[in-house]
Amino acid sequence: MREFLSQLMVFWSPAELSANITIFLNLTGALVLGCFVGYERSYHGRAAGMRTYGLVCMASAALVVLVGYPEFWFGGKVLTPSAADPTRVMQGVVTGIGFLGAGVIMKEGFSISGLTTAASIWASSAIGILIGVGFYAAAILLALLSAGCMVLVYRLEMWLPTQSAIAITLRFKKGYQPKEAALVAMAKERGYVLMTRTLCISNNEHGHEWRFVAVAENKHAAKSISELSLDIEKVEGVESFQLAHAKN
Repeated sequence: MREFLSQLMVFWSPAELSANITIFLNLTGALVLGCFVGYERSYHGRAAGMRTYGLVCMASAALVVLVGYPEFWFGGKVLTPSAADPTRVMQGVVTGIGFLGAGVIMKEGFSISGLTTAASIWASSAIGILIGVGFYAAAILLALLSAGCMVLVYRLEMWLPTQSAIAITLRFKKGYQPKEAALVAMAKERGYVLMTRTLCISNNEHGHEWRFVAVAENKHAAKSISELSLDIEKVEGVESFQLAHAKN
């Protein structure tokens, strides 16, 4: 019993406790910075929010920081401290985060969503790695830059001239033969260019279905998606339709 207690107390020696306190502070800082970056995603209703970012950042920091204390592994009973290579741990962390990031990327029709969330999760992992190796100022700066990028660069994108795109699905009445030239002209009149390479045509017992992407020549001059819906209702031969912003 006395021998067991003496072995147990090795894990509570002053040096061991000091190392644990340092690791604890690293993990706490990583959790705070991860949650800070994830709040922007949570605020905008994304699936990956503060909890996801906090856990990713904290776990990344934990995996890296423990490599810096090989002499305290297993209660300091390692006769020959392992020559651990932190870069190999970092490679494993980045690879694992890649799978997590891929899980939040979704494709629906012509639209791809989740790319910003995936990239920011990867950045959160990098923040944890920086904390793990002791670059605290750089970790704080990266957290601020990541959050600022997601908030401010979005506003900059909205202000700069861009070509917005709309994914359009038209279902025509049975027996009606749509003409590509007529659709191109109709889009042109409303400030859009029909991207012919995206045109996908299907036919069944209910009639023709055309799917394509139309790009606005000038997003401020082109008609909005709600205005387009009112116009398409009046187009000859169209039985039903679907409009959605195309993001890729």
